[in-house]
Amino acid sequence: MKEAEIRRLAAANLLGVFSIILTAVVPAFFWDGFTVLGTHLAWLCICSVCVSTLSITLHLVLKPNLSPKRSSFAHKISRFLKCCIYFIMSCILFHAIIVLYGAPLIESVTETFLFAVLLSTFTTLQCLCLLGPNIQAWIRVFSKNGAMSIWESSLQITSMCSILGAWFGAFPIPLDWDRPWQVWPISCSLGATFGYMAGLIIAPLWIHWNRKQLTYKSR
Repeated sequence: MKEAEIRRLAAANLLGVFSIILTAVVPAFFWDGFTVLGTHLAWLCICSVCVSTLSITLHLVLKPNLSPKRSSFAHKISRFLKCCIYFIMSCILFHAIIVLYGAPLIESVTETFLFAVLLSTFTTLQCLCLLGPNIQAWIRVFSKNGAMSIWESSLQITSMCSILGAWFGAFPIPLDWDRPWQVWPISCSLGATFGYMAGLIIAPLWIHWNRKQLTYKSR
C-alpha cells in the first residue's frame, strides 16, 4: 500500500473537516445573528451544500476510482441523472426512517427533511462520488472485507460514524434538561456532523496503522 495514497486520503479528509468548521464560522461574518443553534435550518442547508460541493470537487480532482474505460457523453449524462435520482430517493428514505424512529410525522417536516438531506450528504453522496449509481458495488463495499481500496475503507468508516453519531445524538432529546440544543433535530444533526468529522479523522489513521494487514484485491 502506497504511503502517498494514504496521504492523499488524509489531505482530502482534513479538507472535509475544515469545510464543516468553516460553515459554522464564515456565514457569521455576512449574516447578522447567524449561529449553528439559532439559525440551525440555514446551517443545515449551508453545511449540506458545502460538503456536497467539496466532495464532488475532490472526486473530480483526485479521481480515486477512475475507470480505465472511456464513456460517451450520453453515458455520463445518464450516470449523472441516476446519481441525482438516487440522492433524492436517499433523502426520502432517510426521512421515512427518521419518522419511524420517532420524529414528528406532520410537525417539523422541514427540519426532518433537511436532517435527512444532511445524512444523505454524509453517506449516499459519498457512495455516489466513489462508486457511482451501482447498488451491487455499494453492497460489496459495506459487506465484510468488501473494500477494494483505502478510499472504500474510508467510505465505510465515515458512513458508519455519521449514522452512529446521529443515533447517539437522539439520546438527549427526551431528557428534561430544557436546553436549546435539545430542539429537534439539532442534537441529531450535530451528532451526525461530529460523527462524520470523527470518521474523516479516524479513517486515514486506522488505515495507516493497519496498512500491513490490509491487502486489497480486485474482484
